[in-house]
Amino acid sequence: MSEALSKLVLNRRSFIRTAGAAGALTLAAPGIIRAATDKLTVSVGRIPWAAGNAPMTAYMIENKLFEKYAADFGYELTVDWRDYPTAMPQVEAFVANDLDMGMWGNTPIIRSIAAGLPLSLMVVGEGRLRFMIVTRDDRGIRKPEDLKGKTIGSLLGGDPYNALSQMLRWELGSADPRELGINLVNVPVLSQAAAVPTGLDAAIAIQPMYLAAAKNGTRAIWNSYGYTEEFYDGPLGTGAGIQMPSVKQSPFYPEGYYIHRSFWVLRNSLAEQHPNIVVAFMAAQQEAVATLSAQEPGAVSQLVKDYWKLDPEDGAKVVNDDLIFARGWAWPTVSEARAVQQASQYLVDGGVIENPLSWDQVKGAFELTAPLAKQAYELLGSKTDASEFTRTDVNDLRGLPLWEMDKWSEQS
Repeated sequence: MSEALSKLVLNRRSFIRTAGAAGALTLAAPGIIRAATDKLTVSVGRIPWAAGNAPMTAYMIENKLFEKYAADFGYELTVDWRDYPTAMPQVEAFVANDLDMGMWGNTPIIRSIAAGLPLSLMVVGEGRLRFMIVTRDDRGIRKPEDLKGKTIGSLLGGDPYNALSQMLRWELGSADPRELGINLVNVPVLSQAAAVPTGLDAAIAIQPMYLAAAKNGTRAIWNSYGYTEEFYDGPLGTGAGIQMPSVKQSPFYPEGYYIHRSFWVLRNSLAEQHPNIVVAFMAAQQEAVATLSAQEPGAVSQLVKDYWKLDPEDGAKVVNDDLIFARGWAWPTVSEARAVQQASQYLVDGGVIENPLSWDQVKGAFELTAPLAKQAYELLGSKTDASEFTRTDVNDLRGLPLWEMDKWSEQS
């Protein structure tokens, strides 16, 4: 990996562009002037089978929003959009110097920061994805206790496993499946996990894939929000919507057992060499999020019907759950940073990494992008009211925004 990492490290350089009103937003270095129009190609990885990032990027692609904002900064931008099934192949492409930006969940981000990859976190790509324990009628599983001694499928090394470990921790007493007699099987394809194929007693699935698989007999018993699903039958009652008392023990309550966040990640050299491209991407995503948040959720879901395979009714469930559409904005807050730091401790407990990330390591992953996020926010006219960031009457954790990082505290 050291050879691959060395390829990622490029010399830092700054530049200034000369343009009209947008020039005030540009990071400047005296004496270095670039041409009025630069041609640039940027590769961007997305996961259209996941949740909120899917319709959001579909809208960006259809309306060429990234290109539009880049043009305002004097770039003739070509965007190489790439579809990935999960974040892990993106990490491999990143290490091979073959990807500029991508959307990754907490788990690959934590592992990459711990490994010293030269990356920065931009804005939230999606969040509060509903992870569900799923099974089939004949597997004898109707409640969490029934999972003991069974074989469970999961995308190991990714957010599904991280969510599973926290659900087990707070409900069954251990984040280590082995201590519960559970045999874990790696299922790298999200749709396959949701199908609970022969050889598995249960699996942890993401909601879009579950809703498609439910048409073929998959059943859900319990979710990462801390509520039962329709196939639950146990001491709390029967059916969906019953809160599990154990979820209140989680440090991520009221969000659930697990605070899921996926971020847009970029190569540090891109922020160093082309900071306005990063501003353009952030502004483009926020325009897409704000526009789609105001639309009917079922219609939004149909932007990615070829990936999700859901009708508007089921598609609306995914859109309504997603953090960025519930908020109407995608700016990171201190709670997003804390989610990364706290989740890293759980990866230590699971033996995935040796040491948790320090608060300084987490903040360091935002240092390059904090001033750029502020520029994007101001470029859009600061349309997100400042009071939105610190609201407590909602079911997601928030706090001071990224551009106030100097006031961030590790403590809640």
